[in-house]
Amino acid sequence: MPTVYVTGHRNPDTDAVVSAIGYAELKRRVDPNQEYVPVRLGKLNAQTRWVLERSEAPRAGAPAPHPAPSPRRDADRVPHHRLRAADPAGGTGHVPSQPRRGARGERRSHARGRGHSRALARSYIRESRESSALREATYVNAVLEVLDGNLVTGENRQLSGRVWVHSMDVATKSGVSEGDVVVVGNRSDAQRLCIELGAALLVISNNSAPDPDVVELAEEHDTAIIVSPLDTYVSGRMITLAAPCRALMEPDPLTCTPDDVLTDVSEQVRDVHYGAAVVVDNRRRPIGLITRSDLVDPPRRRVLLVDHAEESQSVAGVEHAEIVEILDHHHIGSIETHVPVMATFDPVGSTSTLVVERFRQNGMEPGRQTAMALLGAVLSDTVILNSPTTTDRDQAVVAYLETVLALDARQFGREMFEATSDVSNLSAQEIISQDAKSYQTVSGQSICIAQVEVVGEGLTDRKDELLEAMEEERSREQLHVYALMVTDVLDKNTQLLVAGDISPVARAFGKEPQDHVIDLPDVMSRKKQVAPKLLQTL
Repeated sequence: MPTVYVTGHRNPDTDAVVSAIGYAELKRRVDPNQEYVPVRLGKLNAQTRWVLERSEAPRAGAPAPHPAPSPRRDADRVPHHRLRAADPAGGTGHVPSQPRRGARGERRSHARGRGHSRALARSYIRESRESSALREATYVNAVLEVLDGNLVTGENRQLSGRVWVHSMDVATKSGVSEGDVVVVGNRSDAQRLCIELGAALLVISNNSAPDPDVVELAEEHDTAIIVSPLDTYVSGRMITLAAPCRALMEPDPLTCTPDDVLTDVSEQVRDVHYGAAVVVDNRRRPIGLITRSDLVDPPRRRVLLVDHAEESQSVAGVEHAEIVEILDHHHIGSIETHVPVMATFDPVGSTSTLVVERFRQNGMEPGRQTAMALLGAVLSDTVILNSPTTTDRDQAVVAYLETVLALDARQFGREMFEATSDVSNLSAQEIISQDAKSYQTVSGQSICIAQVEVVGEGLTDRKDELLEAMEEERSREQLHVYALMVTDVLDKNTQLLVAGDISPVARAFGKEPQDHVIDLPDVMSRKKQVAPKLLQTL
């Protein structure tokens, strides 16, 4: 089925992760013809982990795949055949209808090379007029495999001689010598001659069974006999492809990872020398293939955005994706779509509130695990319904989930904040980045506003450390201002730490800064009380 990735913003908070989980569940139920996969764009913070563990809700999965047409996505739709270096090269000549999948417990090796049609062509078209020879030593079983024949007698011995097709009269001098492979038809006299000349393997074409006395003679001379279902010409041609893959592979293939963007390797894939790129995982094991044909109108990844509509907050490369829907409770951001899409920007306290409302509008109820996670997300974004962004609709959704789950929502919210507000064990970098959002001001400047929720003054003595980490991040990302809201959820106030030009920030709130810190009583909401003022002033 077509896949749609449901994703929140970068550095995800609880609402971004849980609304993706909840909305993906709803969409799968109302639209069973598509697969909706919830993904996240960063590490789970302590609060989100607590909510998911408490609710036992499905995890948001691995970090989101790149929405731009990535190598891994293309590899999923391109048939590819994974072979071992010792496998017969003839296997590369077949176009498989499905990728080769290793058996359970099979050890997957590193990518050592790539078989290419040019190498196969060279194995058929030879400049030399001499008799064919195996390009590299192979075995009887490999010949048996490429011919799809039957072994009449003999063991799996090594073969390294020349390959002959015997069509002459037995009275004519033959060039067959010890160790060679000979293809012959249903002529018993020719079969005996080749065995007596020391052939290591006798291939009898057209499913012709050898006479008993020929088999007995072969056993005496230690000659293996294979009966091939193919005619004499095709049998002889296929035997040369019993050489191992390493004889035909290109030893230094172009490789890329699932996280690379297709455009990063497109020029090299178009190059005559490469013609394709092998997709490898972090252990350099092959997982897919990108060919030139995949560069012609490559499919866009399909994404559904929740809890954000800013390109700078979305997954890298979102401009190359096909956005199918947006569900958000913030302002309309900078996301552009290629075609008209359903977009909801509804002023409620939490995107998860919108998700629960959509469930109810469709006459459905979220599963218990998802319902508990959604409750945690609404309580998180509204700070247990105390944030100025809280609406009557948030109150109604919490009351509904309280009834569905038969629990005290406010007590649940207090437990959540008390259990996850201790950030003393986190580094300064983790604190300033775990819930950070980037914005573009009207003047075109970039700013970042991060928020951390605490109980009490747990970060007062780390102010200098936090400001230093913020300044490093501001310089690295070339931001005009980096601000950190340290919000006490019980006292309902915020200390705003500012790296960069603090003067306009102080003017925005009409406050005097104290050593790059501005006290903001009764301020709890980044979306409603901080971001609008900074964006307007800066």
